[in-house]
Amino acid sequence: MAGIAGTCPLGALLRNKVSESNGNSVVHYEGLRLQQKMQIPSPTSMPSHHISASSARCRTIKAMASPTVAAPKREKDPKKRVVITGMGLVSVFGSDIDTFYNKLLEGESGISLIDRFDASSFSVRFGGQIRNFSSEGYIDGKNDRRLDDCWRYCIVAGKRALDDANLGEQVLNTMDKTRIGVLVGSGMGGLTAFSNGVEALIQKGYKKITPFFIPYSITNMGSALLAIDTGLMGPNYSISTACATANYCFYAAANHIRRGEADIMVVGGTEAAIMPTGVGGFIACRALSQRNEDPKKASRPWDKDRDGFVMGEGSGVLVMETLESATKRGARIVAEYLGGAITCDAHHMTDPRSDGLGVSSCISKSLEDAGVSPEEVNYVNAHATSTLAGDLAEVNAIKKVFKDTTELKMNATKSMIGHGLGAAGGLEAIATIKAINTGWLHPSINQDNLEASVTIDTVPNVKKQHEVNVGISNSFGFGGHNSVVVFAPFRP
Repeated sequence: MAGIAGTCPLGALLRNKVSESNGNSVVHYEGLRLQQKMQIPSPTSMPSHHISASSARCRTIKAMASPTVAAPKREKDPKKRVVITGMGLVSVFGSDIDTFYNKLLEGESGISLIDRFDASSFSVRFGGQIRNFSSEGYIDGKNDRRLDDCWRYCIVAGKRALDDANLGEQVLNTMDKTRIGVLVGSGMGGLTAFSNGVEALIQKGYKKITPFFIPYSITNMGSALLAIDTGLMGPNYSISTACATANYCFYAAANHIRRGEADIMVVGGTEAAIMPTGVGGFIACRALSQRNEDPKKASRPWDKDRDGFVMGEGSGVLVMETLESATKRGARIVAEYLGGAITCDAHHMTDPRSDGLGVSSCISKSLEDAGVSPEEVNYVNAHATSTLAGDLAEVNAIKKVFKDTTELKMNATKSMIGHGLGAAGGLEAIATIKAINTGWLHPSINQDNLEASVTIDTVPNVKKQHEVNVGISNSFGFGGHNSVVVFAPFRP
């Protein structure tokens, strides 16, 4: 969500008031009522090149990842090569992978007016709301009624991914389940369960709080419930890094596999924040588009008329597996995970760094981890949330890494499904892999008046045929969390 923060006046709320005295400063973050003393040399004693033009809080760091000198080397050990053998999702376009991607290829918008609750008094009344969701065959009726949607989406997407990988119950029962882990994160967790619990406390007292309040609120419960349902006993936890969550999970899961701690990981992100607290909270940040009169045109990454992001929801899950394990069981391999990276802007809670260093270094580090040169990459599934500063900061970072962008194409999945927050990276990883499999890139819709500085092909409005050699998927989150994962066609 660092990328979504371009228009967010939280930056103004949290703008430092600096009072200087003997070279020391006291920084007051008034918006959070939090005061923190920091030692900052006085302007007269600090070399000017140590302060960025935008703020004394953002140091200009000159170190960049050094250019590759020798040809990069990719992993050859089948015990450490990580392949994708299954995909599952819950999305605004349903829970079928092919339907999801075909809707994207058609340039169809899944954004509509919210009717899950009465949003008539809200200044933002639309989003990528999931409708007609069914968990039949995946969750029993009693638990389905109790669960927060965040966990319902996670369980369905996770089980569909396992089925897609031919790892149904009968097959799993023949395998060593201590070698199979689950890592599905969430940025917000069970937000409806949490809100209902607080409401019960305020209106009726603590005795009326459901015993499921805590278990269904905490962010680790998606991974836990999926493991409980399937008996998977390998590494199990969740990561919560706002909108970078799913990519962080892919990166961590791949490293578990590479270190020999698991043979298979069920990995992704899940989110269900289209409810009063979620929508109201992001309205308070002023991060959302307010194009209520035309919701389908509201998410418009890189367009001059963009005015904020559109909330989405859902879950995207991959089955990541060693090549050795996949080969032994004759699994269908849909792509290879080559590598990834995570970095921090270390700059601001919601705004991206103006110099783009956090993002560009993350891309460079991901390519180094993947054994890929910048020249090999010809597709970027961009974070591209449709905010003023975030969209351009990402483009500038991409240009820093990829000096020649004539063959590079990038697109914005969020233009059609909205911003899935913690689930965004999971859904976009699936879009990236489908681009690799089909040879078609979905369009970035609502590209009517492109920013002049965006000189990379954004696949505007109409799908394009494109053979992906290496593709990267970017996700950034509030707090300055940056994450990039690298996928490619599997070649034995």
